[in-house]
Amino acid sequence: MANQRNTNNLAALRESLQGIDTFYVVNYQGLTAGRLGQLRRDLAAKGGRLIVAKNTLINIALRDSERDFADILHGPSAIVLAQGDPAGVARVLSDAGKANDKGIPASKGGLVEGRRVDTAVIERLASLGSKDQLYGELVGVLGAHLSTLVGLLEALQEQKGGAAA
Repeated sequence: MANQRNTNNLAALRESLQGIDTFYVVNYQGLTAGRLGQLRRDLAAKGGRLIVAKNTLINIALRDSERDFADILHGPSAIVLAQGDPAGVARVLSDAGKANDKGIPASKGGLVEGRRVDTAVIERLASLGSKDQLYGELVGVLGAHLSTLVGLLEALQEQKGGAAA
């Protein structure tokens, strides 16, 4: 018979993973309680959530949703759910790892918008801006091009000899 605590933890983990298409598996061993608490707060500010559970329970919950991560679930593992801003959550993890000499938390792999990724992709994602920053840059680029187009159309209109009244 299964341990009731494990059964409850598995049910909570399954519920947490429902509808999640971006998460990271990290090694958290070596973080003090204070740093772990700060990491949780920083992740929450970016729409992330850190869940520490036994590898077996994480593996079962992921397999139930047709995701297999058994190859990276060794040693102390936590799963970091990213709901709103995958790049922002990855940046928080990266910054936290750089803030200590152990490099912890260290990414093991993950799932980004439904695709399995390795640590290199997570690091590249962490180097991007947030979604809002990227949207802002896109709007700026589009605005500059539209401004150029308007300038060209005005110059063409003047060249053809008439200004529309």
